[in-house]
Amino acid sequence: MIFVLQSEGKLFIMKEGVIIGKRRTGMISIAIVEDEEMYAKQLQQFLHQYEKENKEMFDITVYSDGDQIVNKYKSQYDIILMDVEMKFMDGMSAAEEIRKIDTEVVIIFITNMAQYAIRGYAVDALDYVLKPVSYFAFSQRLNRAISRMKKRETKIIMVNMKGGMVRINVANIYYIESQGHTLILHTILGDYETTGKMKEMEEKLSEMNFCRGNKGYLINLQHVDRIQDGCALVKGENLTLSRARKKVFMEALTRYWGEVIK
Repeated sequence: MIFVLQSEGKLFIMKEGVIIGKRRTGMISIAIVEDEEMYAKQLQQFLHQYEKENKEMFDITVYSDGDQIVNKYKSQYDIILMDVEMKFMDGMSAAEEIRKIDTEVVIIFITNMAQYAIRGYAVDALDYVLKPVSYFAFSQRLNRAISRMKKRETKIIMVNMKGGMVRINVANIYYIESQGHTLILHTILGDYETTGKMKEMEEKLSEMNFCRGNKGYLINLQHVDRIQDGCALVKGENLTLSRARKKVFMEALTRYWGEVIK
């Protein structure tokens, strides 16, 4: 059964615990994480002003500390405006926790110390805005954030796990392993487990350069380094190619490598 869900301004298509596609409804979901009420209100005012000037629609959520957004985080935001110095969990620590489950959200730090900008590279922060915040500087950063958000790859799957959901960029998946009714997604950021059927996952990812190497592995051709001794070498791991699937796999890999070289 397929379910279509609407959440935080996006439409998701869910099947067997995995959201397999999404379509933006036009509203941009933004989180403000700021412990000083004056600045939190100012950022909201700036966002509303930007909406009017640029004909955008924002869904805004405000948190007063880093631990609040981390505890409730389910990859639901497009952009996060993050204060750095907060009482319980500082912005850098919160961003590090968020990056463990969401590599796509755009993060902008709000700070009164320029040196924090260097640390921001470690969590792939887009930029920073110095306090006191001016609307001009803020709007310039927000322009960049929205531009990055709209240009980024939209091939995302939401994986239903114990305790919540994780958003994963399909390009970051090395391969998917089937163990009974459990699917293990081996990714750049680590392994994620969910329930589902490999056949259905294969069908959904077939146009995204994934191919079955054997009954138990669905391999992202993007991450195949070489073929040796009947195995596909994927990020240091030898994944055996079965006799039944080797020909089809090699044909798919040859086509992929040919397209990349062109």
